[in-house]
Amino acid sequence: MLSDEIRARLFELQDEGYRDFQSGLIPTVDKDFFIGVRTPQLRTLAKELSKREDIGEFLSELPHKSFDENQLHAFIISLIKDYDECLSEVNKFLPYVDNWATCDQMSPKVFKKHRAELIDSVMDWISSDQTYTVRFGIGMLMEHYLDADFKPEYLETAAKIRSDEYYINMMTAWYFATALAKQYESTLPYIERCRLDEWTHNKAIQKAVESRRITSEQKAYLKTLKVRRG
Repeated sequence: MLSDEIRARLFELQDEGYRDFQSGLIPTVDKDFFIGVRTPQLRTLAKELSKREDIGEFLSELPHKSFDENQLHAFIISLIKDYDECLSEVNKFLPYVDNWATCDQMSPKVFKKHRAELIDSVMDWISSDQTYTVRFGIGMLMEHYLDADFKPEYLETAAKIRSDEYYINMMTAWYFATALAKQYESTLPYIERCRLDEWTHNKAIQKAVESRRITSEQKAYLKTLKVRRG
């Protein structure tokens, strides 16, 4: 089976020291689920495998048996050139994404050419009850809709998100920090009016202040908007 062949290839590339380091960065995944293949090697393997006519066999065998297979799956999806096929594979895979790394590193190149159609899927992902599907949706909103395709109502969508999940709130904070860098005038009122929950509000300001794309004057003002208890 193709999956067995791929797992054998992954173990040939295993770096146990890197496995131990990597597992420490991703606490939501059990350490035994890691093989320990470095990201550049996974990307190279993904490019090779994406050209195989039988790669659909691997993509359909879910759930996978390791974090590294999930990463490889995400990288292969990101290389699919047909928009409808890519979107279908993303939707099949998202329920199995269980960590921030696989979520954030899945970035289909074809989405850039189909932003007008993609936005409906982005809104569906954000409305999901699954942590990493929501995170992926916010990430896509940040990646594709803060420049030429920006609309103020997208800020409203993100501002309405309420969750107890750290990985959702962190991505929301990242989104607003990036929005401050790219669409400052439109985004600032959401911070001034405290439209986010307290933790996300303060984290967004922190990340914005750390950004090189925010001016010194803007950073100074944003610091005055932090919510301080007591």
